[in-house]
Amino acid sequence: MTDDWKRHIDELHAELVRRDDPVAWVMEADAVEASRRYPRMALRGPVFGVAVREGEGRWRVKTALVDGMPQMARDELHSHLWFAAKDDTDDPAERRALIAAVSVLEKEPANEVEALGVRYRIVRGDEFAWSGEYGLEPPRPTDPEPAEPDWDAMDGPSPDVGFVLDPTRDDSPMAGALRLGLREFSYVGTRFDADAQDDSRRAVTTHPDLVRLPIGFAIVERDDKGWTACSSPKASPHEARRWLYQAMTRYWPLLHRDDETRRAEYAAGAEEFRAAGRADEATVAGRHFRVCRVERVVRMGPDGPETPRPSDVDQYGPSKMHPTLLEDGTVIHED
Repeated sequence: MTDDWKRHIDELHAELVRRDDPVAWVMEADAVEASRRYPRMALRGPVFGVAVREGEGRWRVKTALVDGMPQMARDELHSHLWFAAKDDTDDPAERRALIAAVSVLEKEPANEVEALGVRYRIVRGDEFAWSGEYGLEPPRPTDPEPAEPDWDAMDGPSPDVGFVLDPTRDDSPMAGALRLGLREFSYVGTRFDADAQDDSRRAVTTHPDLVRLPIGFAIVERDDKGWTACSSPKASPHEARRWLYQAMTRYWPLLHRDDETRRAEYAAGAEEFRAAGRADEATVAGRHFRVCRVERVVRMGPDGPETPRPSDVDQYGPSKMHPTLLEDGTVIHED
């Protein structure tokens, strides 16, 4: 540990002491215990979203970093700008500037566009979980839970949205230590080809700082090959549980319309899981699921957050996603 980082961790510890916050101390103790029980990183891979920089301010997240391909994030930005041009202004000059950015995204796999003084950037992060003797880390006792769980509601807004990408911010000594430990992280092993490994090592130099995004919670399934993610990260353990419950009651039965036995198994398993309240595991129809604690980090360089790497793969390219929009607000629906 360098002197600068040791000083940083000491400052975080001193701040924790100064606050004299019992809840913060319990959360810190919980994090320390979790680091012992789940010491190994289980890397899922890259995730993508959109960040914005207004004027000379800091970068903040515009769309959640949950997309599996850069083009998915570009498409979200494409739609955001198109609807902003259509619905959010009556000024032809402003609409013209927004339409110009849309035009770029229709034709190019652009990782950055600017409109009305706002820089929009496609941002890359890495998603991972911690694992140990008993598999992937489940929610911690100190992770937030609703007082009255709602099993039928829609998810709330992602905590990513509006999150400031500040590489100097750490909430606790453990958070600072984790950020320190991950700064030199790069891809290794046969899972990643030579180009991906080269890009990863290069990013350690070009984007040496890290930002930890808000913690997420996802449903993962275990089979003979290991754990596989079923859902994107949710804002709380209960939102992940609710996703699994609704999958078993609404979505998966549609995939098994001709299999009454399987549908009945899902229905029974869903109600058993719901009745258990805050259960973090479920076994149904021969499948084993767990609520998993998910972490994501974004690399930062002198000019802000890292964009997609050359080795990041898109399965499709840019396209014209919406009707033609004129600067007077007229929408032209082509045949």
